[in-house]
Order: sequence, then structure tokens, then C-alpha cells
Amino acid sequence: MENLRLFAYGGIASVVAEAFTFPLDLTKTRLQIQSKDIKYKSFYDCGRQIYFNEGIRGLYSGVKPALLRQVFYGSLKFGTYYTLKNFLVTQIYRDDPEISENIMINVSCAAFAGAFSSAICNPTDVLKVRLQLKGNDMPLFKAFYEIYYTEGYKGLYRGVSQTSQRAATIAAVELPVYDYCKHFLLDSIGDKPANHFISAFIASLLAAIACNPVDVIRTRLMNQRKIYRSYGTTSISHSTAYYANSFECLSNILRNEGVMALWKGFVPSFLRMNPWNLTFFLVYEKLKTL
Repeated sequence: MENLRLFAYGGIASVVAEAFTFPLDLTKTRLQIQSKDIKYKSFYDCGRQIYFNEGIRGLYSGVKPALLRQVFYGSLKFGTYYTLKNFLVTQIYRDDPEISENIMINVSCAAFAGAFSSAICNPTDVLKVRLQLKGNDMPLFKAFYEIYYTEGYKGLYRGVSQTSQRAATIAAVELPVYDYCKHFLLDSIGDKPANHFISAFIASLLAAIACNPVDVIRTRLMNQRKIYRSYGTTSISHSTAYYANSFECLSNILRNEGVMALWKGFVPSFLRMNPWNLTFFLVYEKLKTL
């Protein structure tokens, strides 16, 4: 019963955090997709243009698949991590019950939980990115069907390996760092919101630095479209396949844009990840006390 509560709390807290920070994720995605044609000069300029050209609703383009994703992804990621971590710690250190943290166990469990849950939820991530870039909010079923009909099932799993790598990287940094910082601060601050706030902030910063290059590659691959047959306003001529794989994408970015292009969108990425994690962990820790 306790394990099921961890899954439920992870899903609820993830949905709340996603809804609160979604406009920041939208600006991050728009900035990362830019290559040679620069439409947005900065994070602020991107948000300003979206607001004035598309309105408040434009800032929430793609929010439906994003929330749907968090229902499953958040539940699986955090529920799997804490359940698996607690199980392994109790099994390995059964003779020393005072030990509750082990860095290798934490990193391994977090990486597995992130990769596993993101791979399952990849179709919703693809749809979210597409709608964020299109700036519209068509019905979910119609959007899913259009991708499946025009691009096949591969279209729904475009960028799945990069998504899993990104999720594993974020989780392997974010969750163990949060747990370590929280455990380290228990004696001085206690298990209080101030502890959760500081721990989440540090975890967000390190995770944003580590995952941004993977995120840039993932976003560009997900935005590619290999159209096999026309449907509605989508035709074969709309195919936009530039990169065969992540290595080619990486090489192209380094050759044409330089190494710092791998950290495009870092500011909105961190500004989104930080409040997302702050919201998530504060809500998650509160739910655990109920």
C-alpha cells in the first residue's frame, strides 16, 4: 500500500508542477529548435513574442499531452525510483537498518526509473513538442492519429533513445542529489520546507547543466517529420528529416553552430526545471505527511 502511495504522490505532484511551469518549457523548446534562422533573440524575447502573437493560450500550446505525460511519467519515475531504492537498501543493508542512502544505488535506480518511464511515455512527449512548435492545440486523439497515420508508429517514438538518455541523465543527477542534500541538511534544518527548497534548487541546477546537450539533440530529432502519406493539411512535401541519428545531429551542431549551441535554451531550461522541482518536491513531501 505504501508503494502505491509513492506512485500516486509522484503523479499528482508532477501534474501540479507541470501546469505551473509549462510556459517556461514552451519558450525553452522554441529556443532550442532554432539553428541558423534566429527568430527569438533571448528567453524574454521568445516569451514576449509568443504572448503578443499567440496570446495566453499560445503559452500553453501542447499543455494537454504534457499533463497526460506527467500522469504516467511522474507516477512511474518517482514511484519506481523510491520503491526500488528502498527495496535494495533494505535488502543490502538488512544488518544495518540505520543506513538509508547509498550513492551508487540511488544513481542506478534513478537512471533506470527515468529511462524506463520516459520510453513508455515517448508518444506524449513527441506530441507535446510538435504542438509547442506549431502553436496550436488540436484535440489529443486527432493529433495522435495524424502523427500515426502520416508517419507510422515510428513517428510516435521519434527521438525515444535521446528522450530516455535525457531522462536517465536528469534522474541520475536530480534525485540522488536531492536525497543527499536533504539527508545532509537534516541535522541543521530538519525535515522542513526550507530543507526541501534548498535541496531541490541544487538538484535542479546540476541536472540542467548535465542534460541540456541531450535535450537540444532530442528536441531537434523529435521535430523531424518523415511523412509516408498525406492526411488533411499534412502532405509528403512537409517532411523535414535533417539528421539520420543523434551522432549526426551532434556533429552538425558542433560544425555549424559551435559547442555552446548544445546549451541553447539553458536559461529557460533551468528557470523551468528549478520551479518545477521546487513545486514538485514541496508538494510531494507534503503529500507524504498526509
